[in-house]
Amino acid sequence: MGYDSGPNGGNAGMGQLDNTFSSAAGRPARRPGPSGDSDVRARILDMSEYLFATQGFSATSMRQIAERVDVTAAMIHYYFGNKKKLLQAVMERVLEPLAGGVATLAEHDETSLAELTRLMFSMAADHPYLPQLITREVFLPGGTMQAEFLRHFAPRLGGRLPGILQQEQRAGRLATEFDPQIAAMLILSLCFFPFIARPAAEAVLGVKYDEEGLLALSTHVEGLLERGLKS
Repeated sequence: MGYDSGPNGGNAGMGQLDNTFSSAAGRPARRPGPSGDSDVRARILDMSEYLFATQGFSATSMRQIAERVDVTAAMIHYYFGNKKKLLQAVMERVLEPLAGGVATLAEHDETSLAELTRLMFSMAADHPYLPQLITREVFLPGGTMQAEFLRHFAPRLGGRLPGILQQEQRAGRLATEFDPQIAAMLILSLCFFPFIARPAAEAVLGVKYDEEGLLALSTHVEGLLERGLKS
């Protein structure tokens, strides 16, 4: 199945940290009529995540999102205000829980590389378009959310990883010859790049992004980190 089939297109996601995979999120299907405020809001966020990631923030209109979700543009304005606030809500929905998970790991006396990997993979697998969205709107020059991300999220996400790795080095569980800042960047890259590179990985390398494929990706990343960084 091609990458642009979108949410609910049959690809699997990973919702638990114990390597249990949930059903995939692809492009949300249109549903006839409203079925509660929380459901409508979630469908708007799902479709916005997909379109902002695959088309770009500037190229996606509120009207286009509304048509895909089968609601009015006025309803989207009611829930989110404007398009910039909608983009913020899309990112906050995923990154706030992820930041909470990283904070919890930072409080532990011991944090394994497998725990870090599974936490990062769970976000990317449950929201496979978010890494591409972050690449577009944060990492590339002129990204719409660059300043907000660097101010509100980066210190609580990747910014916490060096401290976690340093703690593991002091305890003798990680090799001390590695720079924790560089190691943190490599961990993030290994966890998120497979989702950014998905079109090429599927077409050229034959990497699978179904339930079995995501489990294999996670296992390979865990194995590379464990063998490369442990003392």
